[in-house]
Amino acid sequence: MTQDVLAAVRTRIIAALEMAHPGLPVEVLARVDVSSVRDPAHGELATNAAMVTAKAAGRKPADLAAGLVAALANDGLIAVAAPAGPGFVNLTLYPAAWREQVPVILRAGEQYGDGTAGQGVRVNVEYVSANPNGPMHIGHCRGAVVGDALANLMAKAGFTVEKEFYVNDAGAQVQALAWASYWRYLEALGTAMTIEEFAAAVPGGLQYRGDYLVPVGEALKAKFGDSLAAQGIGIADSAGWLDTVRDFAIEMMLVSIRADLALLGVRHDVFSSERKLVEAHAVDAVITRLTADGLVYEGTLEPPKGKLPDDWEPREQTLFRATQFGDDVDRALRKSDGSNTYFANDMAYHADKAARGADLMIDVWGADHGGYVKRMQAAVKALGAGRLEVVLCQIVHVLKGGQAMRMSKRAGTYVTLTDLIDEVGRDAVRFTMLTRKSDAQMEFDLDAAVAQTRENPVFYVQYAHARCRSVLRAAVDRFGDTAADAALANTPLESLEHEAELALMRRLASWPRTVEAAALAREPHRIAFFLYDLAGDFHTLWNRGRDDAALRFLQDDRPTETLARLALVAATALVIRSGLGVMGVTPVEEMR
Repeated sequence: MTQDVLAAVRTRIIAALEMAHPGLPVEVLARVDVSSVRDPAHGELATNAAMVTAKAAGRKPADLAAGLVAALANDGLIAVAAPAGPGFVNLTLYPAAWREQVPVILRAGEQYGDGTAGQGVRVNVEYVSANPNGPMHIGHCRGAVVGDALANLMAKAGFTVEKEFYVNDAGAQVQALAWASYWRYLEALGTAMTIEEFAAAVPGGLQYRGDYLVPVGEALKAKFGDSLAAQGIGIADSAGWLDTVRDFAIEMMLVSIRADLALLGVRHDVFSSERKLVEAHAVDAVITRLTADGLVYEGTLEPPKGKLPDDWEPREQTLFRATQFGDDVDRALRKSDGSNTYFANDMAYHADKAARGADLMIDVWGADHGGYVKRMQAAVKALGAGRLEVVLCQIVHVLKGGQAMRMSKRAGTYVTLTDLIDEVGRDAVRFTMLTRKSDAQMEFDLDAAVAQTRENPVFYVQYAHARCRSVLRAAVDRFGDTAADAALANTPLESLEHEAELALMRRLASWPRTVEAAALAREPHRIAFFLYDLAGDFHTLWNRGRDDAALRFLQDDRPTETLARLALVAATALVIRSGLGVMGVTPVEEMR
């Protein structure tokens, strides 16, 4: 039996189609799918085979479905095949097909579900990437969890994955960070200047006023004494020493960012610097390359949508012919003053990722960057830099006691990542962030995230795992080595015939297909849904045992049935751990 029951059924269906209709195109057969069904009245599985191949076969879907049902009538795996609707076929398998997956799971361990869909494809998943100007906050949290879980998921599906953080350390925001850090430095020295006087003296005012920069000022004092203060604060005097302050502050912020992300269980393989790309003239090289390809010209863009004519001053700029690659308008690469745009820097960054070997680039962005997707995909196409996909994450509203959570005093303006983790813990944060599709808005209810109820999915799933482990510990105490996973992989399973047991086995057997489908759709939230349903199947079986003594897991006078059920419990625990591993959530051994 193959690792994936659904794949085995699909193989048999395709073989039947090819026998009845030789020469069906490969690309048509590739669309044949076998999936689980929710309503038991419709069987256990369903296939769209007749629907997607009817045109190529020159048959009506209903007629082709009837022929497929006849061809599968004597299959040793499929007990019942029945036509449904306009051309679907519903399937019910023999119970042995589901039982056979239990030892497969036990022998594979947490590697059960590892796939080959991404074999040979190198993927760069970039997520969190932010200006290094403050602590990680709730606005970064969802992208961090989604990106990290997506990278884990794609690795499990067989892709070669690199996790990357892009440090936006060039431009006006880091200059503003430098001035704010310099103020905290002067404050550490005991300056008599007020913050208002300082803000009025520096270009652009003082953008960052949160207390999180106090340690930066103190560290600057410890390293440089009062030597920087002698330089003054005028813009004309700041060219040299302000760079020193900026670089120092960026490094301290990155240490803080890494620490915040580590609390969330997020660790990147690569940290790339925007400033280093600019200093290495990578942006200029990209513009030169595009110019040689005839994709750059000097021109004037139309006014932005919503701008009145008297608000618009047309200026000639260096433009990229983005419309040739699917964008709505051409895009500026250089401003009228000759400086590069952020877009030009981003083009160089994606070219660099492709040069490092990425076949596929996946960027996880906030939903406010939705308008940026087309232009970056156009840029990647123009550069021949592989393929770019973008996963957008909507904002998260944090509630406590039914009210919006109070802002962090330390950060000054927002709920920090550490605030959130301190309230509910890392596991609750990660699991909850994956209970909605990333582009759907969500409310993160802190009270619900720690509630010990079925409505709290992280508790419900972890409780299922803890129950599994409790049963298995008790079994080892009572039955010794015969209850260990290795021995259970060889135990007879014919006694597993109750519908609740079969439902649980069907769910376990769908794990490999769930991994593949979620990875190909770039939707890690599907793993949270799967685990919740799996936990529900297990809790149902547990509760049946409370009502019916014959279904209890541990029965001293029925060793054969007990060992079979222990094998099912052990397989359930392994699949839950496998899924939680993708999500980056801890599989707890017992609930406290």
